[in-house]
Amino acid sequence: MERYERIRKDEALHGWGIRRLAREHGCHRREVRQALKSATPPAVEVMARPRPALGQWLTTIDAILAGDRKAPRKQRHTARRIWQRLSAEHGAGVGEATVREYVRKRKRELYGVVEAMVPQVHEAGKEAEVDLYEAMIDFPSGREKVDFFEMRACHSGVAFHWPLRMTTQQAFLEAHVEAFWHFGGVFEFVRYDNLKQAVRKVLRGRSRLESESFTRLRSHYLYEADFCRPGEVGAHEKGGVEGEVGYFRRNHLVPVPKVADWGQLIEHCRQGSRLELARHLDRRERSIGEVWEEERSHLRRLPAEAFDTRLRMTARLDPKARAAVLRNRYSAPVGLCGLQVEAAVSTIEVVLSHGGREVGRHRRLYGTGGDSLQLDHYLEVLRYKPRAMVGSVPLHQAIAGGSFPSAYQEFFARLRERLGESEGARQMVDVLLLHRLYGAPVVFRAVEQTLDSGAYDYHAVAMLARELDAPVAVPVPAPQLRVLHCPQVPVPDCSEYDRLLAGVD
Repeated sequence: MERYERIRKDEALHGWGIRRLAREHGCHRREVRQALKSATPPAVEVMARPRPALGQWLTTIDAILAGDRKAPRKQRHTARRIWQRLSAEHGAGVGEATVREYVRKRKRELYGVVEAMVPQVHEAGKEAEVDLYEAMIDFPSGREKVDFFEMRACHSGVAFHWPLRMTTQQAFLEAHVEAFWHFGGVFEFVRYDNLKQAVRKVLRGRSRLESESFTRLRSHYLYEADFCRPGEVGAHEKGGVEGEVGYFRRNHLVPVPKVADWGQLIEHCRQGSRLELARHLDRRERSIGEVWEEERSHLRRLPAEAFDTRLRMTARLDPKARAAVLRNRYSAPVGLCGLQVEAAVSTIEVVLSHGGREVGRHRRLYGTGGDSLQLDHYLEVLRYKPRAMVGSVPLHQAIAGGSFPSAYQEFFARLRERLGESEGARQMVDVLLLHRLYGAPVVFRAVEQTLDSGAYDYHAVAMLARELDAPVAVPVPAPQLRVLHCPQVPVPDCSEYDRLLAGVD
């Protein structure tokens, strides 16, 4: 374009001929004639070149693309993957760009033109979208596949991510409670896929038969549910949350996170959500966090109490003081053997109560046939059956869980060496009973000091625990006396006293 401009200027100013203009500007006379004819260069025609290297592999590529039509959508071949297979499996000496060009053309022929979308305007605090996705996480026990819940505000783009222990309806509802608490309010509409945790049956059109628990959740928080069309076409109706899933997975779950426990995974998700507040969506001038600060005030207020997602059931304690709850067993005090207890079950813990009073709290077990037994629940029976303590399941679980630390294990061993199996176990039970009086931290310090002093006896631990738990005496300052200065003090009259001394009536 610039050369055409210079040619045209020289011809107009100097009157040079075509031969002179071609020599001065270093181009062909044909190009000079084109510049003098039009100020706009003609469009360059791309000649279709033959592809001799690719020709013999066209049948192979077509077979791969045909097989992809039956494969899961997220596990179909990309053009790069097809090129890699051609090179590795067939030794094809063809360029990646050539393969990409042909695959792009064939995919349009096989799948048609991509569905067009219409940009939408989302009012502040009005709409949110929900989706579930999965990712691999490295725990100390190994690599596991974890499902995640995401809720995203359509207006600002702020998102909440939460790991699910199981893809049950209870975990799904608990994630909603956590999400609304995180946002500090409730959206007017929330858009979903046709998830089995929320929808019992897909009816005609947009009508859905919702599950009873999901309906109670909506009624508690007073929002409306909007469900997308079934299948892949419905995913395009909530493209914001779908795109956020991919972004969060690529930026916060790659490489595979290594976490110590579930709590650290939750904090990892929260940290990722905080970092995203600095992003600028769609080249906006303001960040997600800045837009969210305005949108927050448009949310509906949270109810006074959070929605209770716990499952409630009753169970009778067996002779080993265990209550069977959802195919696993949890301990309660042995004094309640044979009685019924109420169990409140969340995805995290199981709380046992009797007569309106809490009698046990356990981390929830998954699977079948598991036992969660707390050593404190069995101290009364171990007091008069001391030889059962060494091989007891509650003791081994307490050691594995850290509630029976190494200092206790050493003290227990010293007691058994000095007093024998029965009396040593009985005194160790008495030490554990001190937890109910002074608390575990105080007793733990007392046991450590007893080990240092070499006095391996329950009474030494009890005396030290009593001293450690005693309130510290606070010195009280001596009161300051106020002296009242009175210039006129009346003189007492002692005449009656003098008469009494003189014996005068």
